[in-house]
Amino acid sequence: MSTGGDFDLGSKNSRKTSRGEASTLTRIGIDTGGTFTDFIVAQAGKLFAFKLPSTPHNPASAILEGAAPATGRQLSVGAKHRGEQLDGRARQVAADHTPAEIVHGTTVATNALLERKGARTALVTTEGFEDVIEIGRQARPRLYDFMVTRTPPLVPAELRFGARERTLPDGSILTPLDESQLQDLVRQVTRQKPESIAVCLLFSFANPEHELRIAIALGELGVPISLSHKILPEYREYERTSTTVINAYLVPLMSRYLRSLIDGLENSLGGRVGQGSGAKSRRPLLRVMQSNGGSVSAEAAAAEPVRAILSGPAGGVVGALRVAAAAGIRDIITFDMGGTSTDVALCRGEARTTNEATVAGVPVAVPIVDIHTVGAGGGSIARVDMAGALRVGPESAGADPGPVCYGRGELITVTDANLVLGRFGAPSLLGGEMPLDLERARQYMSGLAAEMERFSAKRVPAERAALGVISVANANMEKALRAVSVERGQDPRLFTLVSFGGAGGLHAAELAAALRIPRIMIPRSPGTLSALGVLLGDVVKDYSRTIMMKSVDLDVRLIERQFKTLELDAKHDLAEEGFRGAASKLVRSVAVRYIGQSFEIDVPWERGFASRFHEAHRQRYGYSDPNRPTEIVSVRVKAIGLTEKPPIARSNKKSRIRPKPAFTAGVYFAGRKLPTSVYERDTLEPGARIAGPAIVIEYSSTTLIPPERKAEVDLGWNILID
Repeated sequence: MSTGGDFDLGSKNSRKTSRGEASTLTRIGIDTGGTFTDFIVAQAGKLFAFKLPSTPHNPASAILEGAAPATGRQLSVGAKHRGEQLDGRARQVAADHTPAEIVHGTTVATNALLERKGARTALVTTEGFEDVIEIGRQARPRLYDFMVTRTPPLVPAELRFGARERTLPDGSILTPLDESQLQDLVRQVTRQKPESIAVCLLFSFANPEHELRIAIALGELGVPISLSHKILPEYREYERTSTTVINAYLVPLMSRYLRSLIDGLENSLGGRVGQGSGAKSRRPLLRVMQSNGGSVSAEAAAAEPVRAILSGPAGGVVGALRVAAAAGIRDIITFDMGGTSTDVALCRGEARTTNEATVAGVPVAVPIVDIHTVGAGGGSIARVDMAGALRVGPESAGADPGPVCYGRGELITVTDANLVLGRFGAPSLLGGEMPLDLERARQYMSGLAAEMERFSAKRVPAERAALGVISVANANMEKALRAVSVERGQDPRLFTLVSFGGAGGLHAAELAAALRIPRIMIPRSPGTLSALGVLLGDVVKDYSRTIMMKSVDLDVRLIERQFKTLELDAKHDLAEEGFRGAASKLVRSVAVRYIGQSFEIDVPWERGFASRFHEAHRQRYGYSDPNRPTEIVSVRVKAIGLTEKPPIARSNKKSRIRPKPAFTAGVYFAGRKLPTSVYERDTLEPGARIAGPAIVIEYSSTTLIPPERKAEVDLGWNILID
């Protein structure tokens, strides 16, 4: 089988753990995208990377097929290599080391929310607050758009119910729960036949007694129940209600998906489950990446799927930060362009998380890596609208039928445009496993060009139409990059653009030029970096509680008691995940704001936390006022289970041998066809220098180096373009 991604992570010493013992833990990272499902198998300092077409009708199908390499079983990857096994070394590793852990980045929760295909959900809230989820807030996304259409709530009016009770902000009971009305409420909910229930009572985070009693009463229905004091024990009624409802909306679907995936994996692995390194108890076979950049057991993810809405993109940010740090690069803008969408994030040494995210038009208040997503990818569909304008995306051809050049699709995509322009440098993808039909792509591109000619006085050749598709797609992605940098007061000239994803390398140079980003980094195996990031992430769980305390009335003892309560839960949950002692870590923080502000900023809980807040406020908003009174809104604990991480390879010296191109291809740049050197990435050693125009091809991605640009391979085998 053509692996294309079988590579060393480091030197001979890299096969040892931090304790100096040889690592025997086999771990698999899986990232499911709209077009491809990516796999990384890590064992004994080696990585084995490959991709399979995604199966949108049942995402588990591609995962179960791809899990075979870890067991040495046969794997089908295209007709050409169907039935071939791993090479002898990988097969021996598989025989000696049963996979101990599989970490999965999934889009199941995201797609269900975007497509509104979740469960029929009922909402039980404090009487009089049934419509909070629909009223929302007065903020409008487009202030002067009087024709704006509001996103309908996930729970319609007939499924919203009020319980006669009232808890005060300090946790005292103003109105006891009306038991007779509660029985009537249970009958009303039963008649609506919900598939899931969300319970969100006013100030239940201060006293959950009523939520617990309602959950017991509704338990006879036999459907999942999401309680707000467990999902998000913080104030802000609208955001808390929305987050709890989203969780309930996704629980049945996510539970079924993960249950079927676990069953399939256990059958594939013969029911064997390995041990995590240093763990005294059995760790879960399957973990799921969360939106906060850490993973949890599949059981925990099934219970709280709201925390996995941006599962895959978060893995990409984790991977980009790790490889950039290994190269001595701190401040980066991540650029993850896949087949369906592009995800970008700005990171100053670490991934920034937010509790103010909006996904599919609804607020999600659990911690999420601050990622901006735009519907532009290799599979984005190009068309001419009724006014004659060329549009690209957000609709995608996905994995089925896929771009025209894959042989089944009939709608032109960005991938087809790159192929027509000669920018792949080769007539196939995935190391030859996926042939590309150039003539078919050119034929359909000519059809798009004919549509463009209807609104133009000039003839439009297929190549010009393809350049137009690339320009529009780049404009969409440039807008996303500006949203996380310039629009937030950050100068992109001070950052490195870390480009990955299957299509990122073809567009990174033009986008960097548009934003004047001085340097581009293309990691090794960029098409599977998100899967590597999923594997590199620690197990992370977030805990919080609203306290509302003015800084002038600071009660350190009370805050310490709150932290200790949260940490008891955190330690218990980490132990359930298999992490104890030195393998676990707890991080305290407080959410602080100026009195009168609506939102807060997380800062570490330590001496001088107020000064840290003023500095963080200045960096984020451009100003601060140390004389203005502040308040602590919430206390938060991040529980981290430290996973074993494969080391990142570094060479000790640079080669002086000038790389030789494998062949020369004709590639279109700005309307001109130029002879372009094509290099195979496996032949490029640290120190290799390449002058554009050039193309670097590899198993998982293709990198385009435009004219007048230069690239060099660093000591970590990353390509740096400046």
